[in-house]
Amino acid sequence: QVQLVESGGGLVQAGGSLRLSCAASESIFSINVMGWYRQAPGKQRELVAVITSGDTTNYADSVKGRFTISRDNAKNTVYLQMNSLKPEDTAVYYCKVRGDAYYSGSYYRGGDYWGQGTQVTVSS
Repeated sequence: QVQLVESGGGLVQAGGSLRLSCAASESIFSINVMGWYRQAPGKQRELVAVITSGDTTNYADSVKGRFTISRDNAKNTVYLQMNSLKPEDTAVYYCKVRGDAYYSGSYYRGGDYWGQGTQVTVSS
C-alpha cells in the first residue's frame, strides 16, 4: 500500500521551533524529489521547500534562513526543521514525494504521492 505518514505538527509560540517528518511506505522507491507544501485557509497551496536526489534544495523566500529540509533515503523519510516560526507560517503542511511505486500488481514510474497533512499553528 502506498502511504505517506506525516507527524510533528502542533501549536507553538512565535519564535519557537517544530520539526515535521514524512515517512513514505516501502512500496515507493527510487524517490527523486521530496518536498513540503503548505496551505492556509482561503489561500493557495504553496511550495515551502524541495530537495532532490542530489540534495539540491530550494526554499520559498518567506522561509529562507529559518527552515531546513533534509532527507533520509534509507528510511524513505523527509524532514522539515522549522525555526523562528511566525504567525504567518500557520497552515496545513503537506509532504509530497515523486518516485516509482509497485502496488496492486502494477508498476508506476514517476508518480506523485501526498501525505495527509499536519496542522502547524503559530501563536503571537
